[in-house]
Amino acid sequence: MNARSTGPVASEMLRRLAVLDPSRIELVDDSEAHRGHGGHNPAGESHFSLSIESPVFAEKSRIERQRLVYHALGDLMVERVHALTIRATAPGES
Repeated sequence: MNARSTGPVASEMLRRLAVLDPSRIELVDDSEAHRGHGGHNPAGESHFSLSIESPVFAEKSRIERQRLVYHALGDLMVERVHALTIRATAPGES
């Protein structure tokens, strides 16, 4: 598994996403690009892009995959993360 993270929120996100048994995961903190926009947290770690590959996503729709990710992240999506772009694939998908 490869992962890119920047701080404690990203680290916690990666820890929680481990329940999806990812074969590949990349989490990028995009917060700086949103400085001055709604939901930006001056402390950073408010906007992320996630690319995750897992066998759990096989035979699931895009919406079902996003729900699995949101469920894994739980309260972080309410309390800490303002925006998350998700690219969730099963192994062998492009």
